[in-house]
Amino acid sequence: MTTKETTARYAPEHTPRLRWAQHAPEVYKAMVRLDAAARQGLDPALYELVKIRASQINHCAFCLDMHTRDALAAGESVERIVQLSAWEESRHFYTEKELAAIGLTEAITVLTGGTSRTKSGGGFVPDEVYDRAAEHFEEAELAQLIAAITVINAWNRFGVTTRMVPGHYRPGQHK
Repeated sequence: MTTKETTARYAPEHTPRLRWAQHAPEVYKAMVRLDAAARQGLDPALYELVKIRASQINHCAFCLDMHTRDALAAGESVERIVQLSAWEESRHFYTEKELAAIGLTEAITVLTGGTSRTKSGGGFVPDEVYDRAAEHFEEAELAQLIAAITVINAWNRFGVTTRMVPGHYRPGQHK
């Protein structure tokens, strides 16, 4: 079955609620610039894994479609993408650095991991998750990672709220 046949067979039955980029073009352009700034200094494979994992958690079908296609086009394996939703049980597919980034992605995306604020600055992103990431990333790279996670969460909120339709994106289309 070709991609065209697959798309036709599973064509979405809904339309977007709102074409937000058309109605808020300056916000869209700012998001594109923010996204480009956030990716600076990050490994492209890691960047796509983070975007896919946050999009899985947020149930953003459009972003899942986009970033899975981008990751595949960049040479990521189907196996690692498929296992990402069960990364804690599939740790052997990822490096320690990738695992730290994926854990941080979940903590920042969900923001319910911590139950109370501690004197050491803990809270909703548990200290152990943050500290693990800090072990694997230099401060500047960690700042970029946090920015990338924050940006994909913003994109996900636009996508889910406006019901952006997956299935039409081609790698490189929105770079």
